[in-house]
Amino acid sequence: MTLLAAYEHPILFVLVSYLLTCATVLATDRFALPKAEFDKAKIARSRSQTLFENLARLPVIALVYAGFFAISWRPFYAFQGTASFFIIFTAISRAKLVYIREPLVFSDIALVIDLIKHKEIFYATFLNAIFWVVALGYVFGASAAYMVMESSIVPREGTFFWIVAGLVIGFGPWLLPLFRFSNPPLVRFSEALLKTLDPKINTVRFGTFTTVVYHTIVWLGRRREDVVEEIRQGLHHILAEITGEDHDTEPSGPPLIVVWQSESFIDLRHFGVTDLHLPHLDYLRAHASQWGRMTSVFEGGYTLRTEFAVLTGLQPEDAYVDASHPYLRASHYADIAWPKRFMEGGWLTHFLHPYDRTFFLRDKALPLLGFQDMTMLDAFGHNPVTDGPYVSDRKLTQRLIDTIQSSDPQRPAFFFVASMANHGPWEPGRCGALTDPVDIYTELLRKADDALGHLTTYLNGLKRPVWLVFYGDHAPLLKSFANPFPDPRTDYVIVPLGSAQGMSKSHASSEEAPWNLIKTIVRLAGVSRSNT
Repeated sequence: MTLLAAYEHPILFVLVSYLLTCATVLATDRFALPKAEFDKAKIARSRSQTLFENLARLPVIALVYAGFFAISWRPFYAFQGTASFFIIFTAISRAKLVYIREPLVFSDIALVIDLIKHKEIFYATFLNAIFWVVALGYVFGASAAYMVMESSIVPREGTFFWIVAGLVIGFGPWLLPLFRFSNPPLVRFSEALLKTLDPKINTVRFGTFTTVVYHTIVWLGRRREDVVEEIRQGLHHILAEITGEDHDTEPSGPPLIVVWQSESFIDLRHFGVTDLHLPHLDYLRAHASQWGRMTSVFEGGYTLRTEFAVLTGLQPEDAYVDASHPYLRASHYADIAWPKRFMEGGWLTHFLHPYDRTFFLRDKALPLLGFQDMTMLDAFGHNPVTDGPYVSDRKLTQRLIDTIQSSDPQRPAFFFVASMANHGPWEPGRCGALTDPVDIYTELLRKADDALGHLTTYLNGLKRPVWLVFYGDHAPLLKSFANPFPDPRTDYVIVPLGSAQGMSKSHASSEEAPWNLIKTIVRLAGVSRSNT
């Protein structure tokens, strides 16, 4: 078919262009994962299953193609735009997996604004002015070139009607998951098609963008009320058993629970580093009611996943499709969150985190989970130029101490602290003359330990029962040391302080999961029914 003949048969022209688009997308989607990861994530499938899964990708490609065609009525442009669209998603997914060992997931789209605002925390400083000039130059430059060089095939009769119809067909179907009549069948089809929400497996089966689409449909349609209610009843039963026990040794006075989530903290001595001394962590281990290694929710990032598990007591599979970004629908889990239960029992609940309050939607999610007060970056007067990229643990510790001192000592209190000081990148200038990332990270561990000692001294002097929990949220992305870490489990301690000192000690370490930490505190502390 010559180019001139193609324009004489526009329907056939569009069909051939669409099929060429499909072939291009199917050929390039496999590059979303490096070959080793691709082979590892492949699951056994029959030929008929493989054929069906490939066919399930065609409607998604068709919708994207229809969108580009609707705004141009140019088949070559629709081919180029759709192929570029899918390839860009594939490239982003591959880059993310290479760096953080997870392909692109649907909830990452919610982080786009955070990515643009905080490039350094995503290790994406390449998103500078030059990047955007090149990227936008390609998008608008290529589009303009096609508009000039390729003829439109919009019918000359009823042009306005066909343009409107094209836009409705090209973009209308994307709204179907939002409507009550169409949402349930789409969700049932998507769940039956996927069978699993494992992002690597589904990226191999369907490609990056198609996986994102089907996961989003499941997310939009999944109603968690029944599941959450079942979990809530289970937790209520557990809490009743815990708080209903008699604790003859329970210290008098309103309890204070402090949970310190230490950013990227892992004791490098587990991996043969001998010149690292953490005397205050060692002291807490020696006086702990429970200590050891903590099960990893995600290695190298996504602090909110560990944080959510600790605050709610939910395993990732309990959150189902919400697991990748649970704060998007925090309201679904409010009734089972520990801070909410503490608050309803008359406790003070306070969240401290020296970073942007809107990051991970914490400003909206955490009040729903039961935090009455939040102290965020805007309260620290931090200047990155003079103070370094993140607020130090020592400064955060002092703010926590000041907050405790100003709170009502006659009320039980729950404080959750999420630090930032250990976060990468570990570049020259972070710690004096040090230039090696491992040396910088090791020095930050020492500073974190020093702050931990300062906090321990203060809490030990209080005339009330205090329980301190300290843990690392995930292993660091310290690739010059290990990639990946041979054992990504972090460290945790649960320690009785203040008038609770000596209540119980554990001389042997034990592994614990983050979703069990607060339940374990409540059990060990013997919090009375009147305090919950």
